[in-house]
Amino acid sequence: MKKYKHLFFDLDRTLWDFEKNSVKVLETIFEKRELDKVFPDFNTFVKIYKAHNEHLWDLYKLRKIKKEELRNERFLLTLKDFGVNDAILAEHMGDDYVELSPLQTILFPDTIAVLDNLKAKYQLYVITNGFVEVQYKKLKNSGLDSYFDRVITSEEAKASKPKPEIFHAALSAANAKKTESLMIGDDLENDILGAKKFGLDQVYFNPSKENHQEIVTFEISKLKELIEIL
Repeated sequence: MKKYKHLFFDLDRTLWDFEKNSVKVLETIFEKRELDKVFPDFNTFVKIYKAHNEHLWDLYKLRKIKKEELRNERFLLTLKDFGVNDAILAEHMGDDYVELSPLQTILFPDTIAVLDNLKAKYQLYVITNGFVEVQYKKLKNSGLDSYFDRVITSEEAKASKPKPEIFHAALSAANAKKTESLMIGDDLENDILGAKKFGLDQVYFNPSKENHQEIVTFEISKLKELIEIL
């Protein structure tokens, strides 16, 4: 077993339960903005929003759109699908989401216990594609900020996972060697294959146990399995 010194974690969908937290925020927006007048039900709103959001995030990671466009356009396109072309409403919804999202605190099971265990033995870091003003607040409000020595965001690194530049920036910030470093994340392409291509060992966090054909260093379905690996 290699002796790792530096553990790099993804945040959303790895430690911070993005899906559950996002639904809570969208429920609040749905009620606050009276979107029942636009959409037949909440589930339809969420389904349409998620499709647009994922597509726009792909464009953002490729630097084809700016953060400000992503922030509001995902809601405007969702509204337009149901005949409402209201840029002001979409802007309010975008503001609501960015304000409310980092206030949510649902974590994956065992997150705190695992970090407590690992913090005593390793240097811990976060590598995230999320917005600076949102991710730092998430960490603080969820009680996670004290566990990490550094947070490396795609905005600050000027590159998003899976690009090698963000992993290079992370190792540079940590003064870490590739052979002593391990990337832990849920996104097979961005976190795991990006790290693998860069030359880092990886832990694929796969709680839904999705089938895949990739060769990864480690794979877990529960965070507490990290302790057994390390």
